[in-house]
Amino acid sequence: MDSEALKKYSALHPKPAGLTLQYGTAGFRTKAEQLDHIMFRMGLLAVLRSKAVVSTIGIMVTASHNPEEDNGVKLVDPLGEMLHPSWEEYATQLANAEERELQKIVTEICQKAAVNQHKDASVFIGRDTRPSSEKLSQSVIDGISVLGGQYHDYGLVTTPQLHYMVCCRNTQGQYGKATLEGYYEKLSKAFMELIKQSPSSGESQRHLKIDCANGIGALKLSEMEPYFPKEVLIHLYNDGTKEKLNHLCGADFVKVHQKPPRGLDMKPNERCCSFDGDADRIVYYYKDATGHFHLIDGDKIATLISIFLKDLLAKVPVHCVKTGVKHLHHKAQEFDVGVYFEANGHGTVLFSKAAEIKIRQLAKEEKDDKKREAAKVLENMIDLINQTVGDAVSDMLVIEAILALKGLTVQQWDAVYTDLPNRLLKVQVADRRVIDTTDAERRAVTPPGLQEKIDALVKKYKLSRAFVRPSGTEDVVRIYAEADTQENADALAHEVSLAVYHLAGGKGAPPQPI
Repeated sequence: MDSEALKKYSALHPKPAGLTLQYGTAGFRTKAEQLDHIMFRMGLLAVLRSKAVVSTIGIMVTASHNPEEDNGVKLVDPLGEMLHPSWEEYATQLANAEERELQKIVTEICQKAAVNQHKDASVFIGRDTRPSSEKLSQSVIDGISVLGGQYHDYGLVTTPQLHYMVCCRNTQGQYGKATLEGYYEKLSKAFMELIKQSPSSGESQRHLKIDCANGIGALKLSEMEPYFPKEVLIHLYNDGTKEKLNHLCGADFVKVHQKPPRGLDMKPNERCCSFDGDADRIVYYYKDATGHFHLIDGDKIATLISIFLKDLLAKVPVHCVKTGVKHLHHKAQEFDVGVYFEANGHGTVLFSKAAEIKIRQLAKEEKDDKKREAAKVLENMIDLINQTVGDAVSDMLVIEAILALKGLTVQQWDAVYTDLPNRLLKVQVADRRVIDTTDAERRAVTPPGLQEKIDALVKKYKLSRAFVRPSGTEDVVRIYAEADTQENADALAHEVSLAVYHLAGGKGAPPQPI
């Protein structure tokens, strides 16, 4: 390691005095102008990680569903999964090190993680459409270069596309071709094979309105459109040409506010969906004949996919884990087929290696026609699903294929079960770590008295539940409440938010009634 070069380049990316950040589920996220040093240092870390695991590592510059003026960065591990938890700690140490300690911290990470400095390093870089992303990804390149790493800059890509590229590269092409064309071809081929089997194949066009959150999803869907079969007509809204990223639109806005995004004109019973800013989340929705808005969130997406797969397979058990994609992904890996979605619309399906081999074998060799056809459908599902991470484009195509194959309307899908009226709120606190939870984040352990207060409030309302948890990305506490009526769900959420405000160090004015 050239310590003089490290010193020289690090000085070009100085750390703002007094700034400390923590690497969480979403990597690092904050105001874009505070991230230059973080990007440089994550370039360093990606090189160390690449040398440690002797594989290509990904770096994605994005702040997902956050406002346009924010940005962020996350690292992608060799099979397209999130950075290993033990390295999250190294990321935090490196990000917060003072200038003079940087060399020492890099050396310590090399020792602790048994990094062989003589190995080659390879890093894939991608970025979203934020105005700050191009300059910040240049800072990442500076960090990679100073430690002698090789890099390939994919430029503007969705987060799931970068995860896909990393996995393709490290499986020597077994997962697919590490190019955008490879991604589009793999998904569209599997989608066309599935659509062919649908009862109404070739008869009617399937229209879908897509709110792209004024983000990268619009660019990539436009590129992919020529690959779609002629029966599928997508209409893009909030494509980034007029408005700001995530402003009054996108999956997070629709989920939290339970109303349609700005800029999308909905007619009764039209199928609509929203991506988030980096296209790793999707939610569906429609308006009924009376003009009432119906949200179809990640829970209903998971239900649709599970029912479909169950018909082709056997029994489906259900498990609860803490909020956060990494917990869900980890749990899903314990099964032959694992379906996971957060309510916010982030999720995917995982197939074990053994299940995949068996399915592909049955699709070729099974004598029973019905069983062989079922195996072929599963095989195409395996190819259509981005197993590395939640992917709005891939998930959208999976949903569209299932609705076509089952002959389901959006209303019939919605009627699979009825959600109790619910409300999501957040309360600003001085330090989110004050709240600690247990039982898959369904019970608060600290601060003292909070869970008892929640239990007492829940008893006041029929069919009610309420949970609180610290955010993984900002100093807020997230509150979920449900009850027999929307009025009661709103009242319960408000009362719980007041309890959090008073017992967990709320900031600013107390929460106001909804």
